[in-house]
Amino acid sequence: LAEAAGRWLAEPVRAARAQPPFAASAMDGYAVSVAEVAPGDRFTVVGEAAAGHGWAGRIGAGEAVRIFTGAPVPEGGIKVVLQEDITREGDTALVTGAPGDGSNIRPEGADFAAGYTLSPPRRLGPPELALLAAMNIGRVSVHAAPEVALLATGDELIMPGGTPRPDQITASNIFALKAMIEAEGARARILPIAPDTEAGLAQSFALTEGADMVVTIGGASVGDHDLVGRAAADWGVERQFYKIAMRPGKPLMSGRIGGRPFLGLPGNPVSAIVCGRLFLTPILRRLMGDPDPLPKPISARLASPLPAGGPRALYMRARSEARDDGLWVTPAERQDSALLTVLAQADCLLLHSPHAPPQAAGTLVNILRI
Repeated sequence: LAEAAGRWLAEPVRAARAQPPFAASAMDGYAVSVAEVAPGDRFTVVGEAAAGHGWAGRIGAGEAVRIFTGAPVPEGGIKVVLQEDITREGDTALVTGAPGDGSNIRPEGADFAAGYTLSPPRRLGPPELALLAAMNIGRVSVHAAPEVALLATGDELIMPGGTPRPDQITASNIFALKAMIEAEGARARILPIAPDTEAGLAQSFALTEGADMVVTIGGASVGDHDLVGRAAADWGVERQFYKIAMRPGKPLMSGRIGGRPFLGLPGNPVSAIVCGRLFLTPILRRLMGDPDPLPKPISARLASPLPAGGPRALYMRARSEARDDGLWVTPAERQDSALLTVLAQADCLLLHSPHAPPQAAGTLVNILRI
């Protein structure tokens, strides 16, 4: 159970007993055998019950048992008088306050009865883990956390902390993708950067063995040095689609290799991260048991006008703001797919449909949280 956080339940789980498994005191006070108690009533204290230490006797007429929160209510007890309404005089409990009509007792099974079932699909968050623990469940069957092999490609790349040549840059998007994968509860395996040669790519593809999903970054376009498509085909990737009418992220490749999902992401940092949010995370969620894994758009109003849309769907980096009259969104002025500073300042993607007419400020649009 301690390792199940964020995982999706795979099989129903059934409680063997109720919660609470006995009638329990909701307060510190005195358990008595009458429902109506008034100031001036006196009871003889015959025992004490604490959480984990019940009192085995039966409460008779005119008797009371000192009881603490969470303790089992002894047989015969039908009301707990709060300790602040009682003045203790030796073995006598004198009612000095106005106890009220409540019993201050949580009945057996008030939370759930024996046989209560938690069923999939259900992602196990903090409330679910607490519930399973209360059901006395120590182990649960969950969908496996997939391992994703991340393979960045390109002679122009070095890993952060290295010393780049004048014609090199630092690999950046692979770390965003790793964080994205792990935020979904999956595992990421970062592989060495693959060189721009068919032989080097073949060796790098071999390193993905054992992973549940393969993700490449870069090299998926159509230039002379973009070799991922050919290397993937040689490796046995069954391509499902290549290129998509969106911006950023046009050179996107999807397929399967040996029954495993394969995703070829663009090399531009923002393109890779946006496509990761739109395509990679839904695949992971589905693998982990989520029946409805797609991103959910929410509505917001444009804080500034938008020009007409082009031939591709735009996923514009933007910031949202909650105002008294609802949620408003402002697209960033610069939308270049290499600008990580703009992405780091954004909290959402604004969806602008292909060939959409100009949008005036105040128009309702869809956004996706990132």
